[in-house]
Parts: sequence; C-alpha cells; structure tokens
Amino acid sequence: MTAYAYYPGCSLHGTALEYAKSTEAVCRALGIELKEIEDWNCCGASSAHTVNPWLGHGLVARNLQLAHATGLKELVLPCAACYARFKETAHALGDPATAARIEEVAGGDVPRDLAIEPLLKIVVEPERIERIQSSVVRPLTGLKLAPYYGCLLTRPPDVAQFDDPEDPQTLDQLMRVLGAEVVRWPGKTACCGSSLALSRTDVVLDLSHQLLAWAEAAGADAIVTACPMCHSNLDTRQGQMRRSGRGDHKMAVYYFTELMGVALGLGLSELGIHKHLTDAVAPLARVPAAAGN
Repeated sequence: MTAYAYYPGCSLHGTALEYAKSTEAVCRALGIELKEIEDWNCCGASSAHTVNPWLGHGLVARNLQLAHATGLKELVLPCAACYARFKETAHALGDPATAARIEEVAGGDVPRDLAIEPLLKIVVEPERIERIQSSVVRPLTGLKLAPYYGCLLTRPPDVAQFDDPEDPQTLDQLMRVLGAEVVRWPGKTACCGSSLALSRTDVVLDLSHQLLAWAEAAGADAIVTACPMCHSNLDTRQGQMRRSGRGDHKMAVYYFTELMGVALGLGLSELGIHKHLTDAVAPLARVPAAAGN
C-alpha cells in the first residue's frame, strides 16, 4: 500500500462530505493509504488570499510544515481550490525575498521538497490506471459524461503544472477507462463563478447555467468534476436557475471518485451519492449491474 500525506480541506469535512467518503472508499479499494495531516487549517480559499496575500501564503505554509512532519514526500489534495492555493504558495517560495516573508508569517522554515499533487493525478498514474481497468465490475457504459476541470486545476499553467490548461485530458481518460462515453463540449475549463456565490449570485447563476446548457447540448447525461466549489454551484443551484428563468436544468453532477466507486462495485450509500441536491441516483439506473449481481 502506497502512503501519501493527505489534506482534505474544509469542504470535504462539510458541504462536500460525499467527496470525502468516495475518496476514502476508492483509495482503500486501490491500496492507496491517505494519512491525513494532523491539526491542519483552512488553506484560505477563496477569500484569505484576496484580502491579505501574506495571510493566504501563511495558512498554506503552516499546512506544508505539518505535511513535512509526516515524513512522507507527496501531499495529495482532492479539492481543486485547495490545490491551487498550495501550488501558488509553493511557486512563491521560489523567490528568496518572498520566501523569507512567508516563513516570517509561518513562524519557521517551510519545506520546498514536498510534491504537491491533485488526487486526480495520483489515481491515473500508469500502474494505477491499469489496476482500475482490471477492477471495473460495473462499467459506466450507459453514461455520457462531460468532464469538467474548472478554472483552478490546470491554470495558471506555470503554477498548476497539471495537464493541458486549455484541453486537459486526465479526467477524460479516467472516465473512458471506467467505461463511460466522454462528450466533447466547450465548457471543460470555463469558470462556474467560483466564490462569487454569495457576493454576486447572479453571476454564478449565469455562468453555471451556461455550463449546464453546453453539457446538455453536447448530449451529456451528467457532469463530472474534481472541485467542491464547482460541484456546489452546478448541483445545488439548479433550482435557483429554474426559478430565475435560467433554464430547466435537472442534470446530475458527480465527483470523479463517486463514479470510480460505482464502477468498482461500491455501494451508493458508501459513496455518499444520495447527498446530492440534484438527483444523482436515477441516472445510474442505466448503468449495468455489477458482474455476478
């Protein structure tokens, strides 16, 4: 079993509990040990760094110190927003003057040798993707999926250093391995409105409505993502969109780990899929039952 330092972030302990449940269940099934770092704190997404950039860096730096204390060399993050904040601080540490200021805020040395990786990258490593492919017992052959990366997972490219910033393929590849049909659509890296949900709800509703409309036009049955904020905007706000005249959307939005769990034969309650506000159980009825069932 391969062990990684693990930073779940605030969302996975609250509004994205199903992401946490499915992440832990899938990693157990794949022999991935997630060692949650002790006493972690919020990374600052998405307000701290806009109010005070040094506070934002300091929050991440403290988590890097805690992750370093585990003795593990790789730090895994499921949340795209957390990943963006961690990578931004790691990038900033490359400048000596900036690093000195960050370490002053953090109260000590901040490690530079941790590999900071999104969970999505970890699960598609060549030997692991082979294991996933051989472990699929309920292929997603009945689903047409629109992979949604959002704007934080791959950009800015010199900071994120993950996949192609304009046409990423990692999530597409994973969904095909699970047996789903991946649709081409123009929204895979477009913004959902992100943290404007409270300050400019109208902007979030407009942008998220456009994404759902694009996915529908492409023939998708559902959207699949790796970001709790994107999931929240696309899943929980469809009722608001209908009431405000922004379409009649009723599209399921999944975390990629949930669909991995389905394909691996794990139970829907174990994965937390019943927690979605837009029905995410019904679309799975078109997926063939697990072999032997």
